[in-house]
Amino acid sequence: MAKTVLVVDDSASLRQVVSIALKGAGYEVLEGCDGKDALSKLTGQKVHLIISDVNMPNMDGITFVKEVKKLANYKFTPIIMLTTESQESKKSEGQQAGAKAWVVKPFKPEAMLQAVSKLILP
Repeated sequence: MAKTVLVVDDSASLRQVVSIALKGAGYEVLEGCDGKDALSKLTGQKVHLIISDVNMPNMDGITFVKEVKKLANYKFTPIIMLTTESQESKKSEGQQAGAKAWVVKPFKPEAMLQAVSKLILP
């Protein structure tokens, strides 16, 4: 059975690039255009991993991570932040919120898939 990954980014083209890479590697993909939209998609189904941008309208990535960690079904879901932010302060804020990995854009799909395969739970 395929593992499900939720991709959250306000850039449709970025979501597409990430989705193509993930689907090519055999994952199922759900998409959210911002934190608020993504939260509405977490309806109790199994999500094995979340990849989220940091800077988004309506609800930014850090707030989104904090909200996800409050949900019983998703408290332990690993989250990768995929962002243009490379400042240490942002990274530590992300880690404190519960993000497990930080991938800086522009990224190589192989590098992202490597992070995904390390974090995704069997």
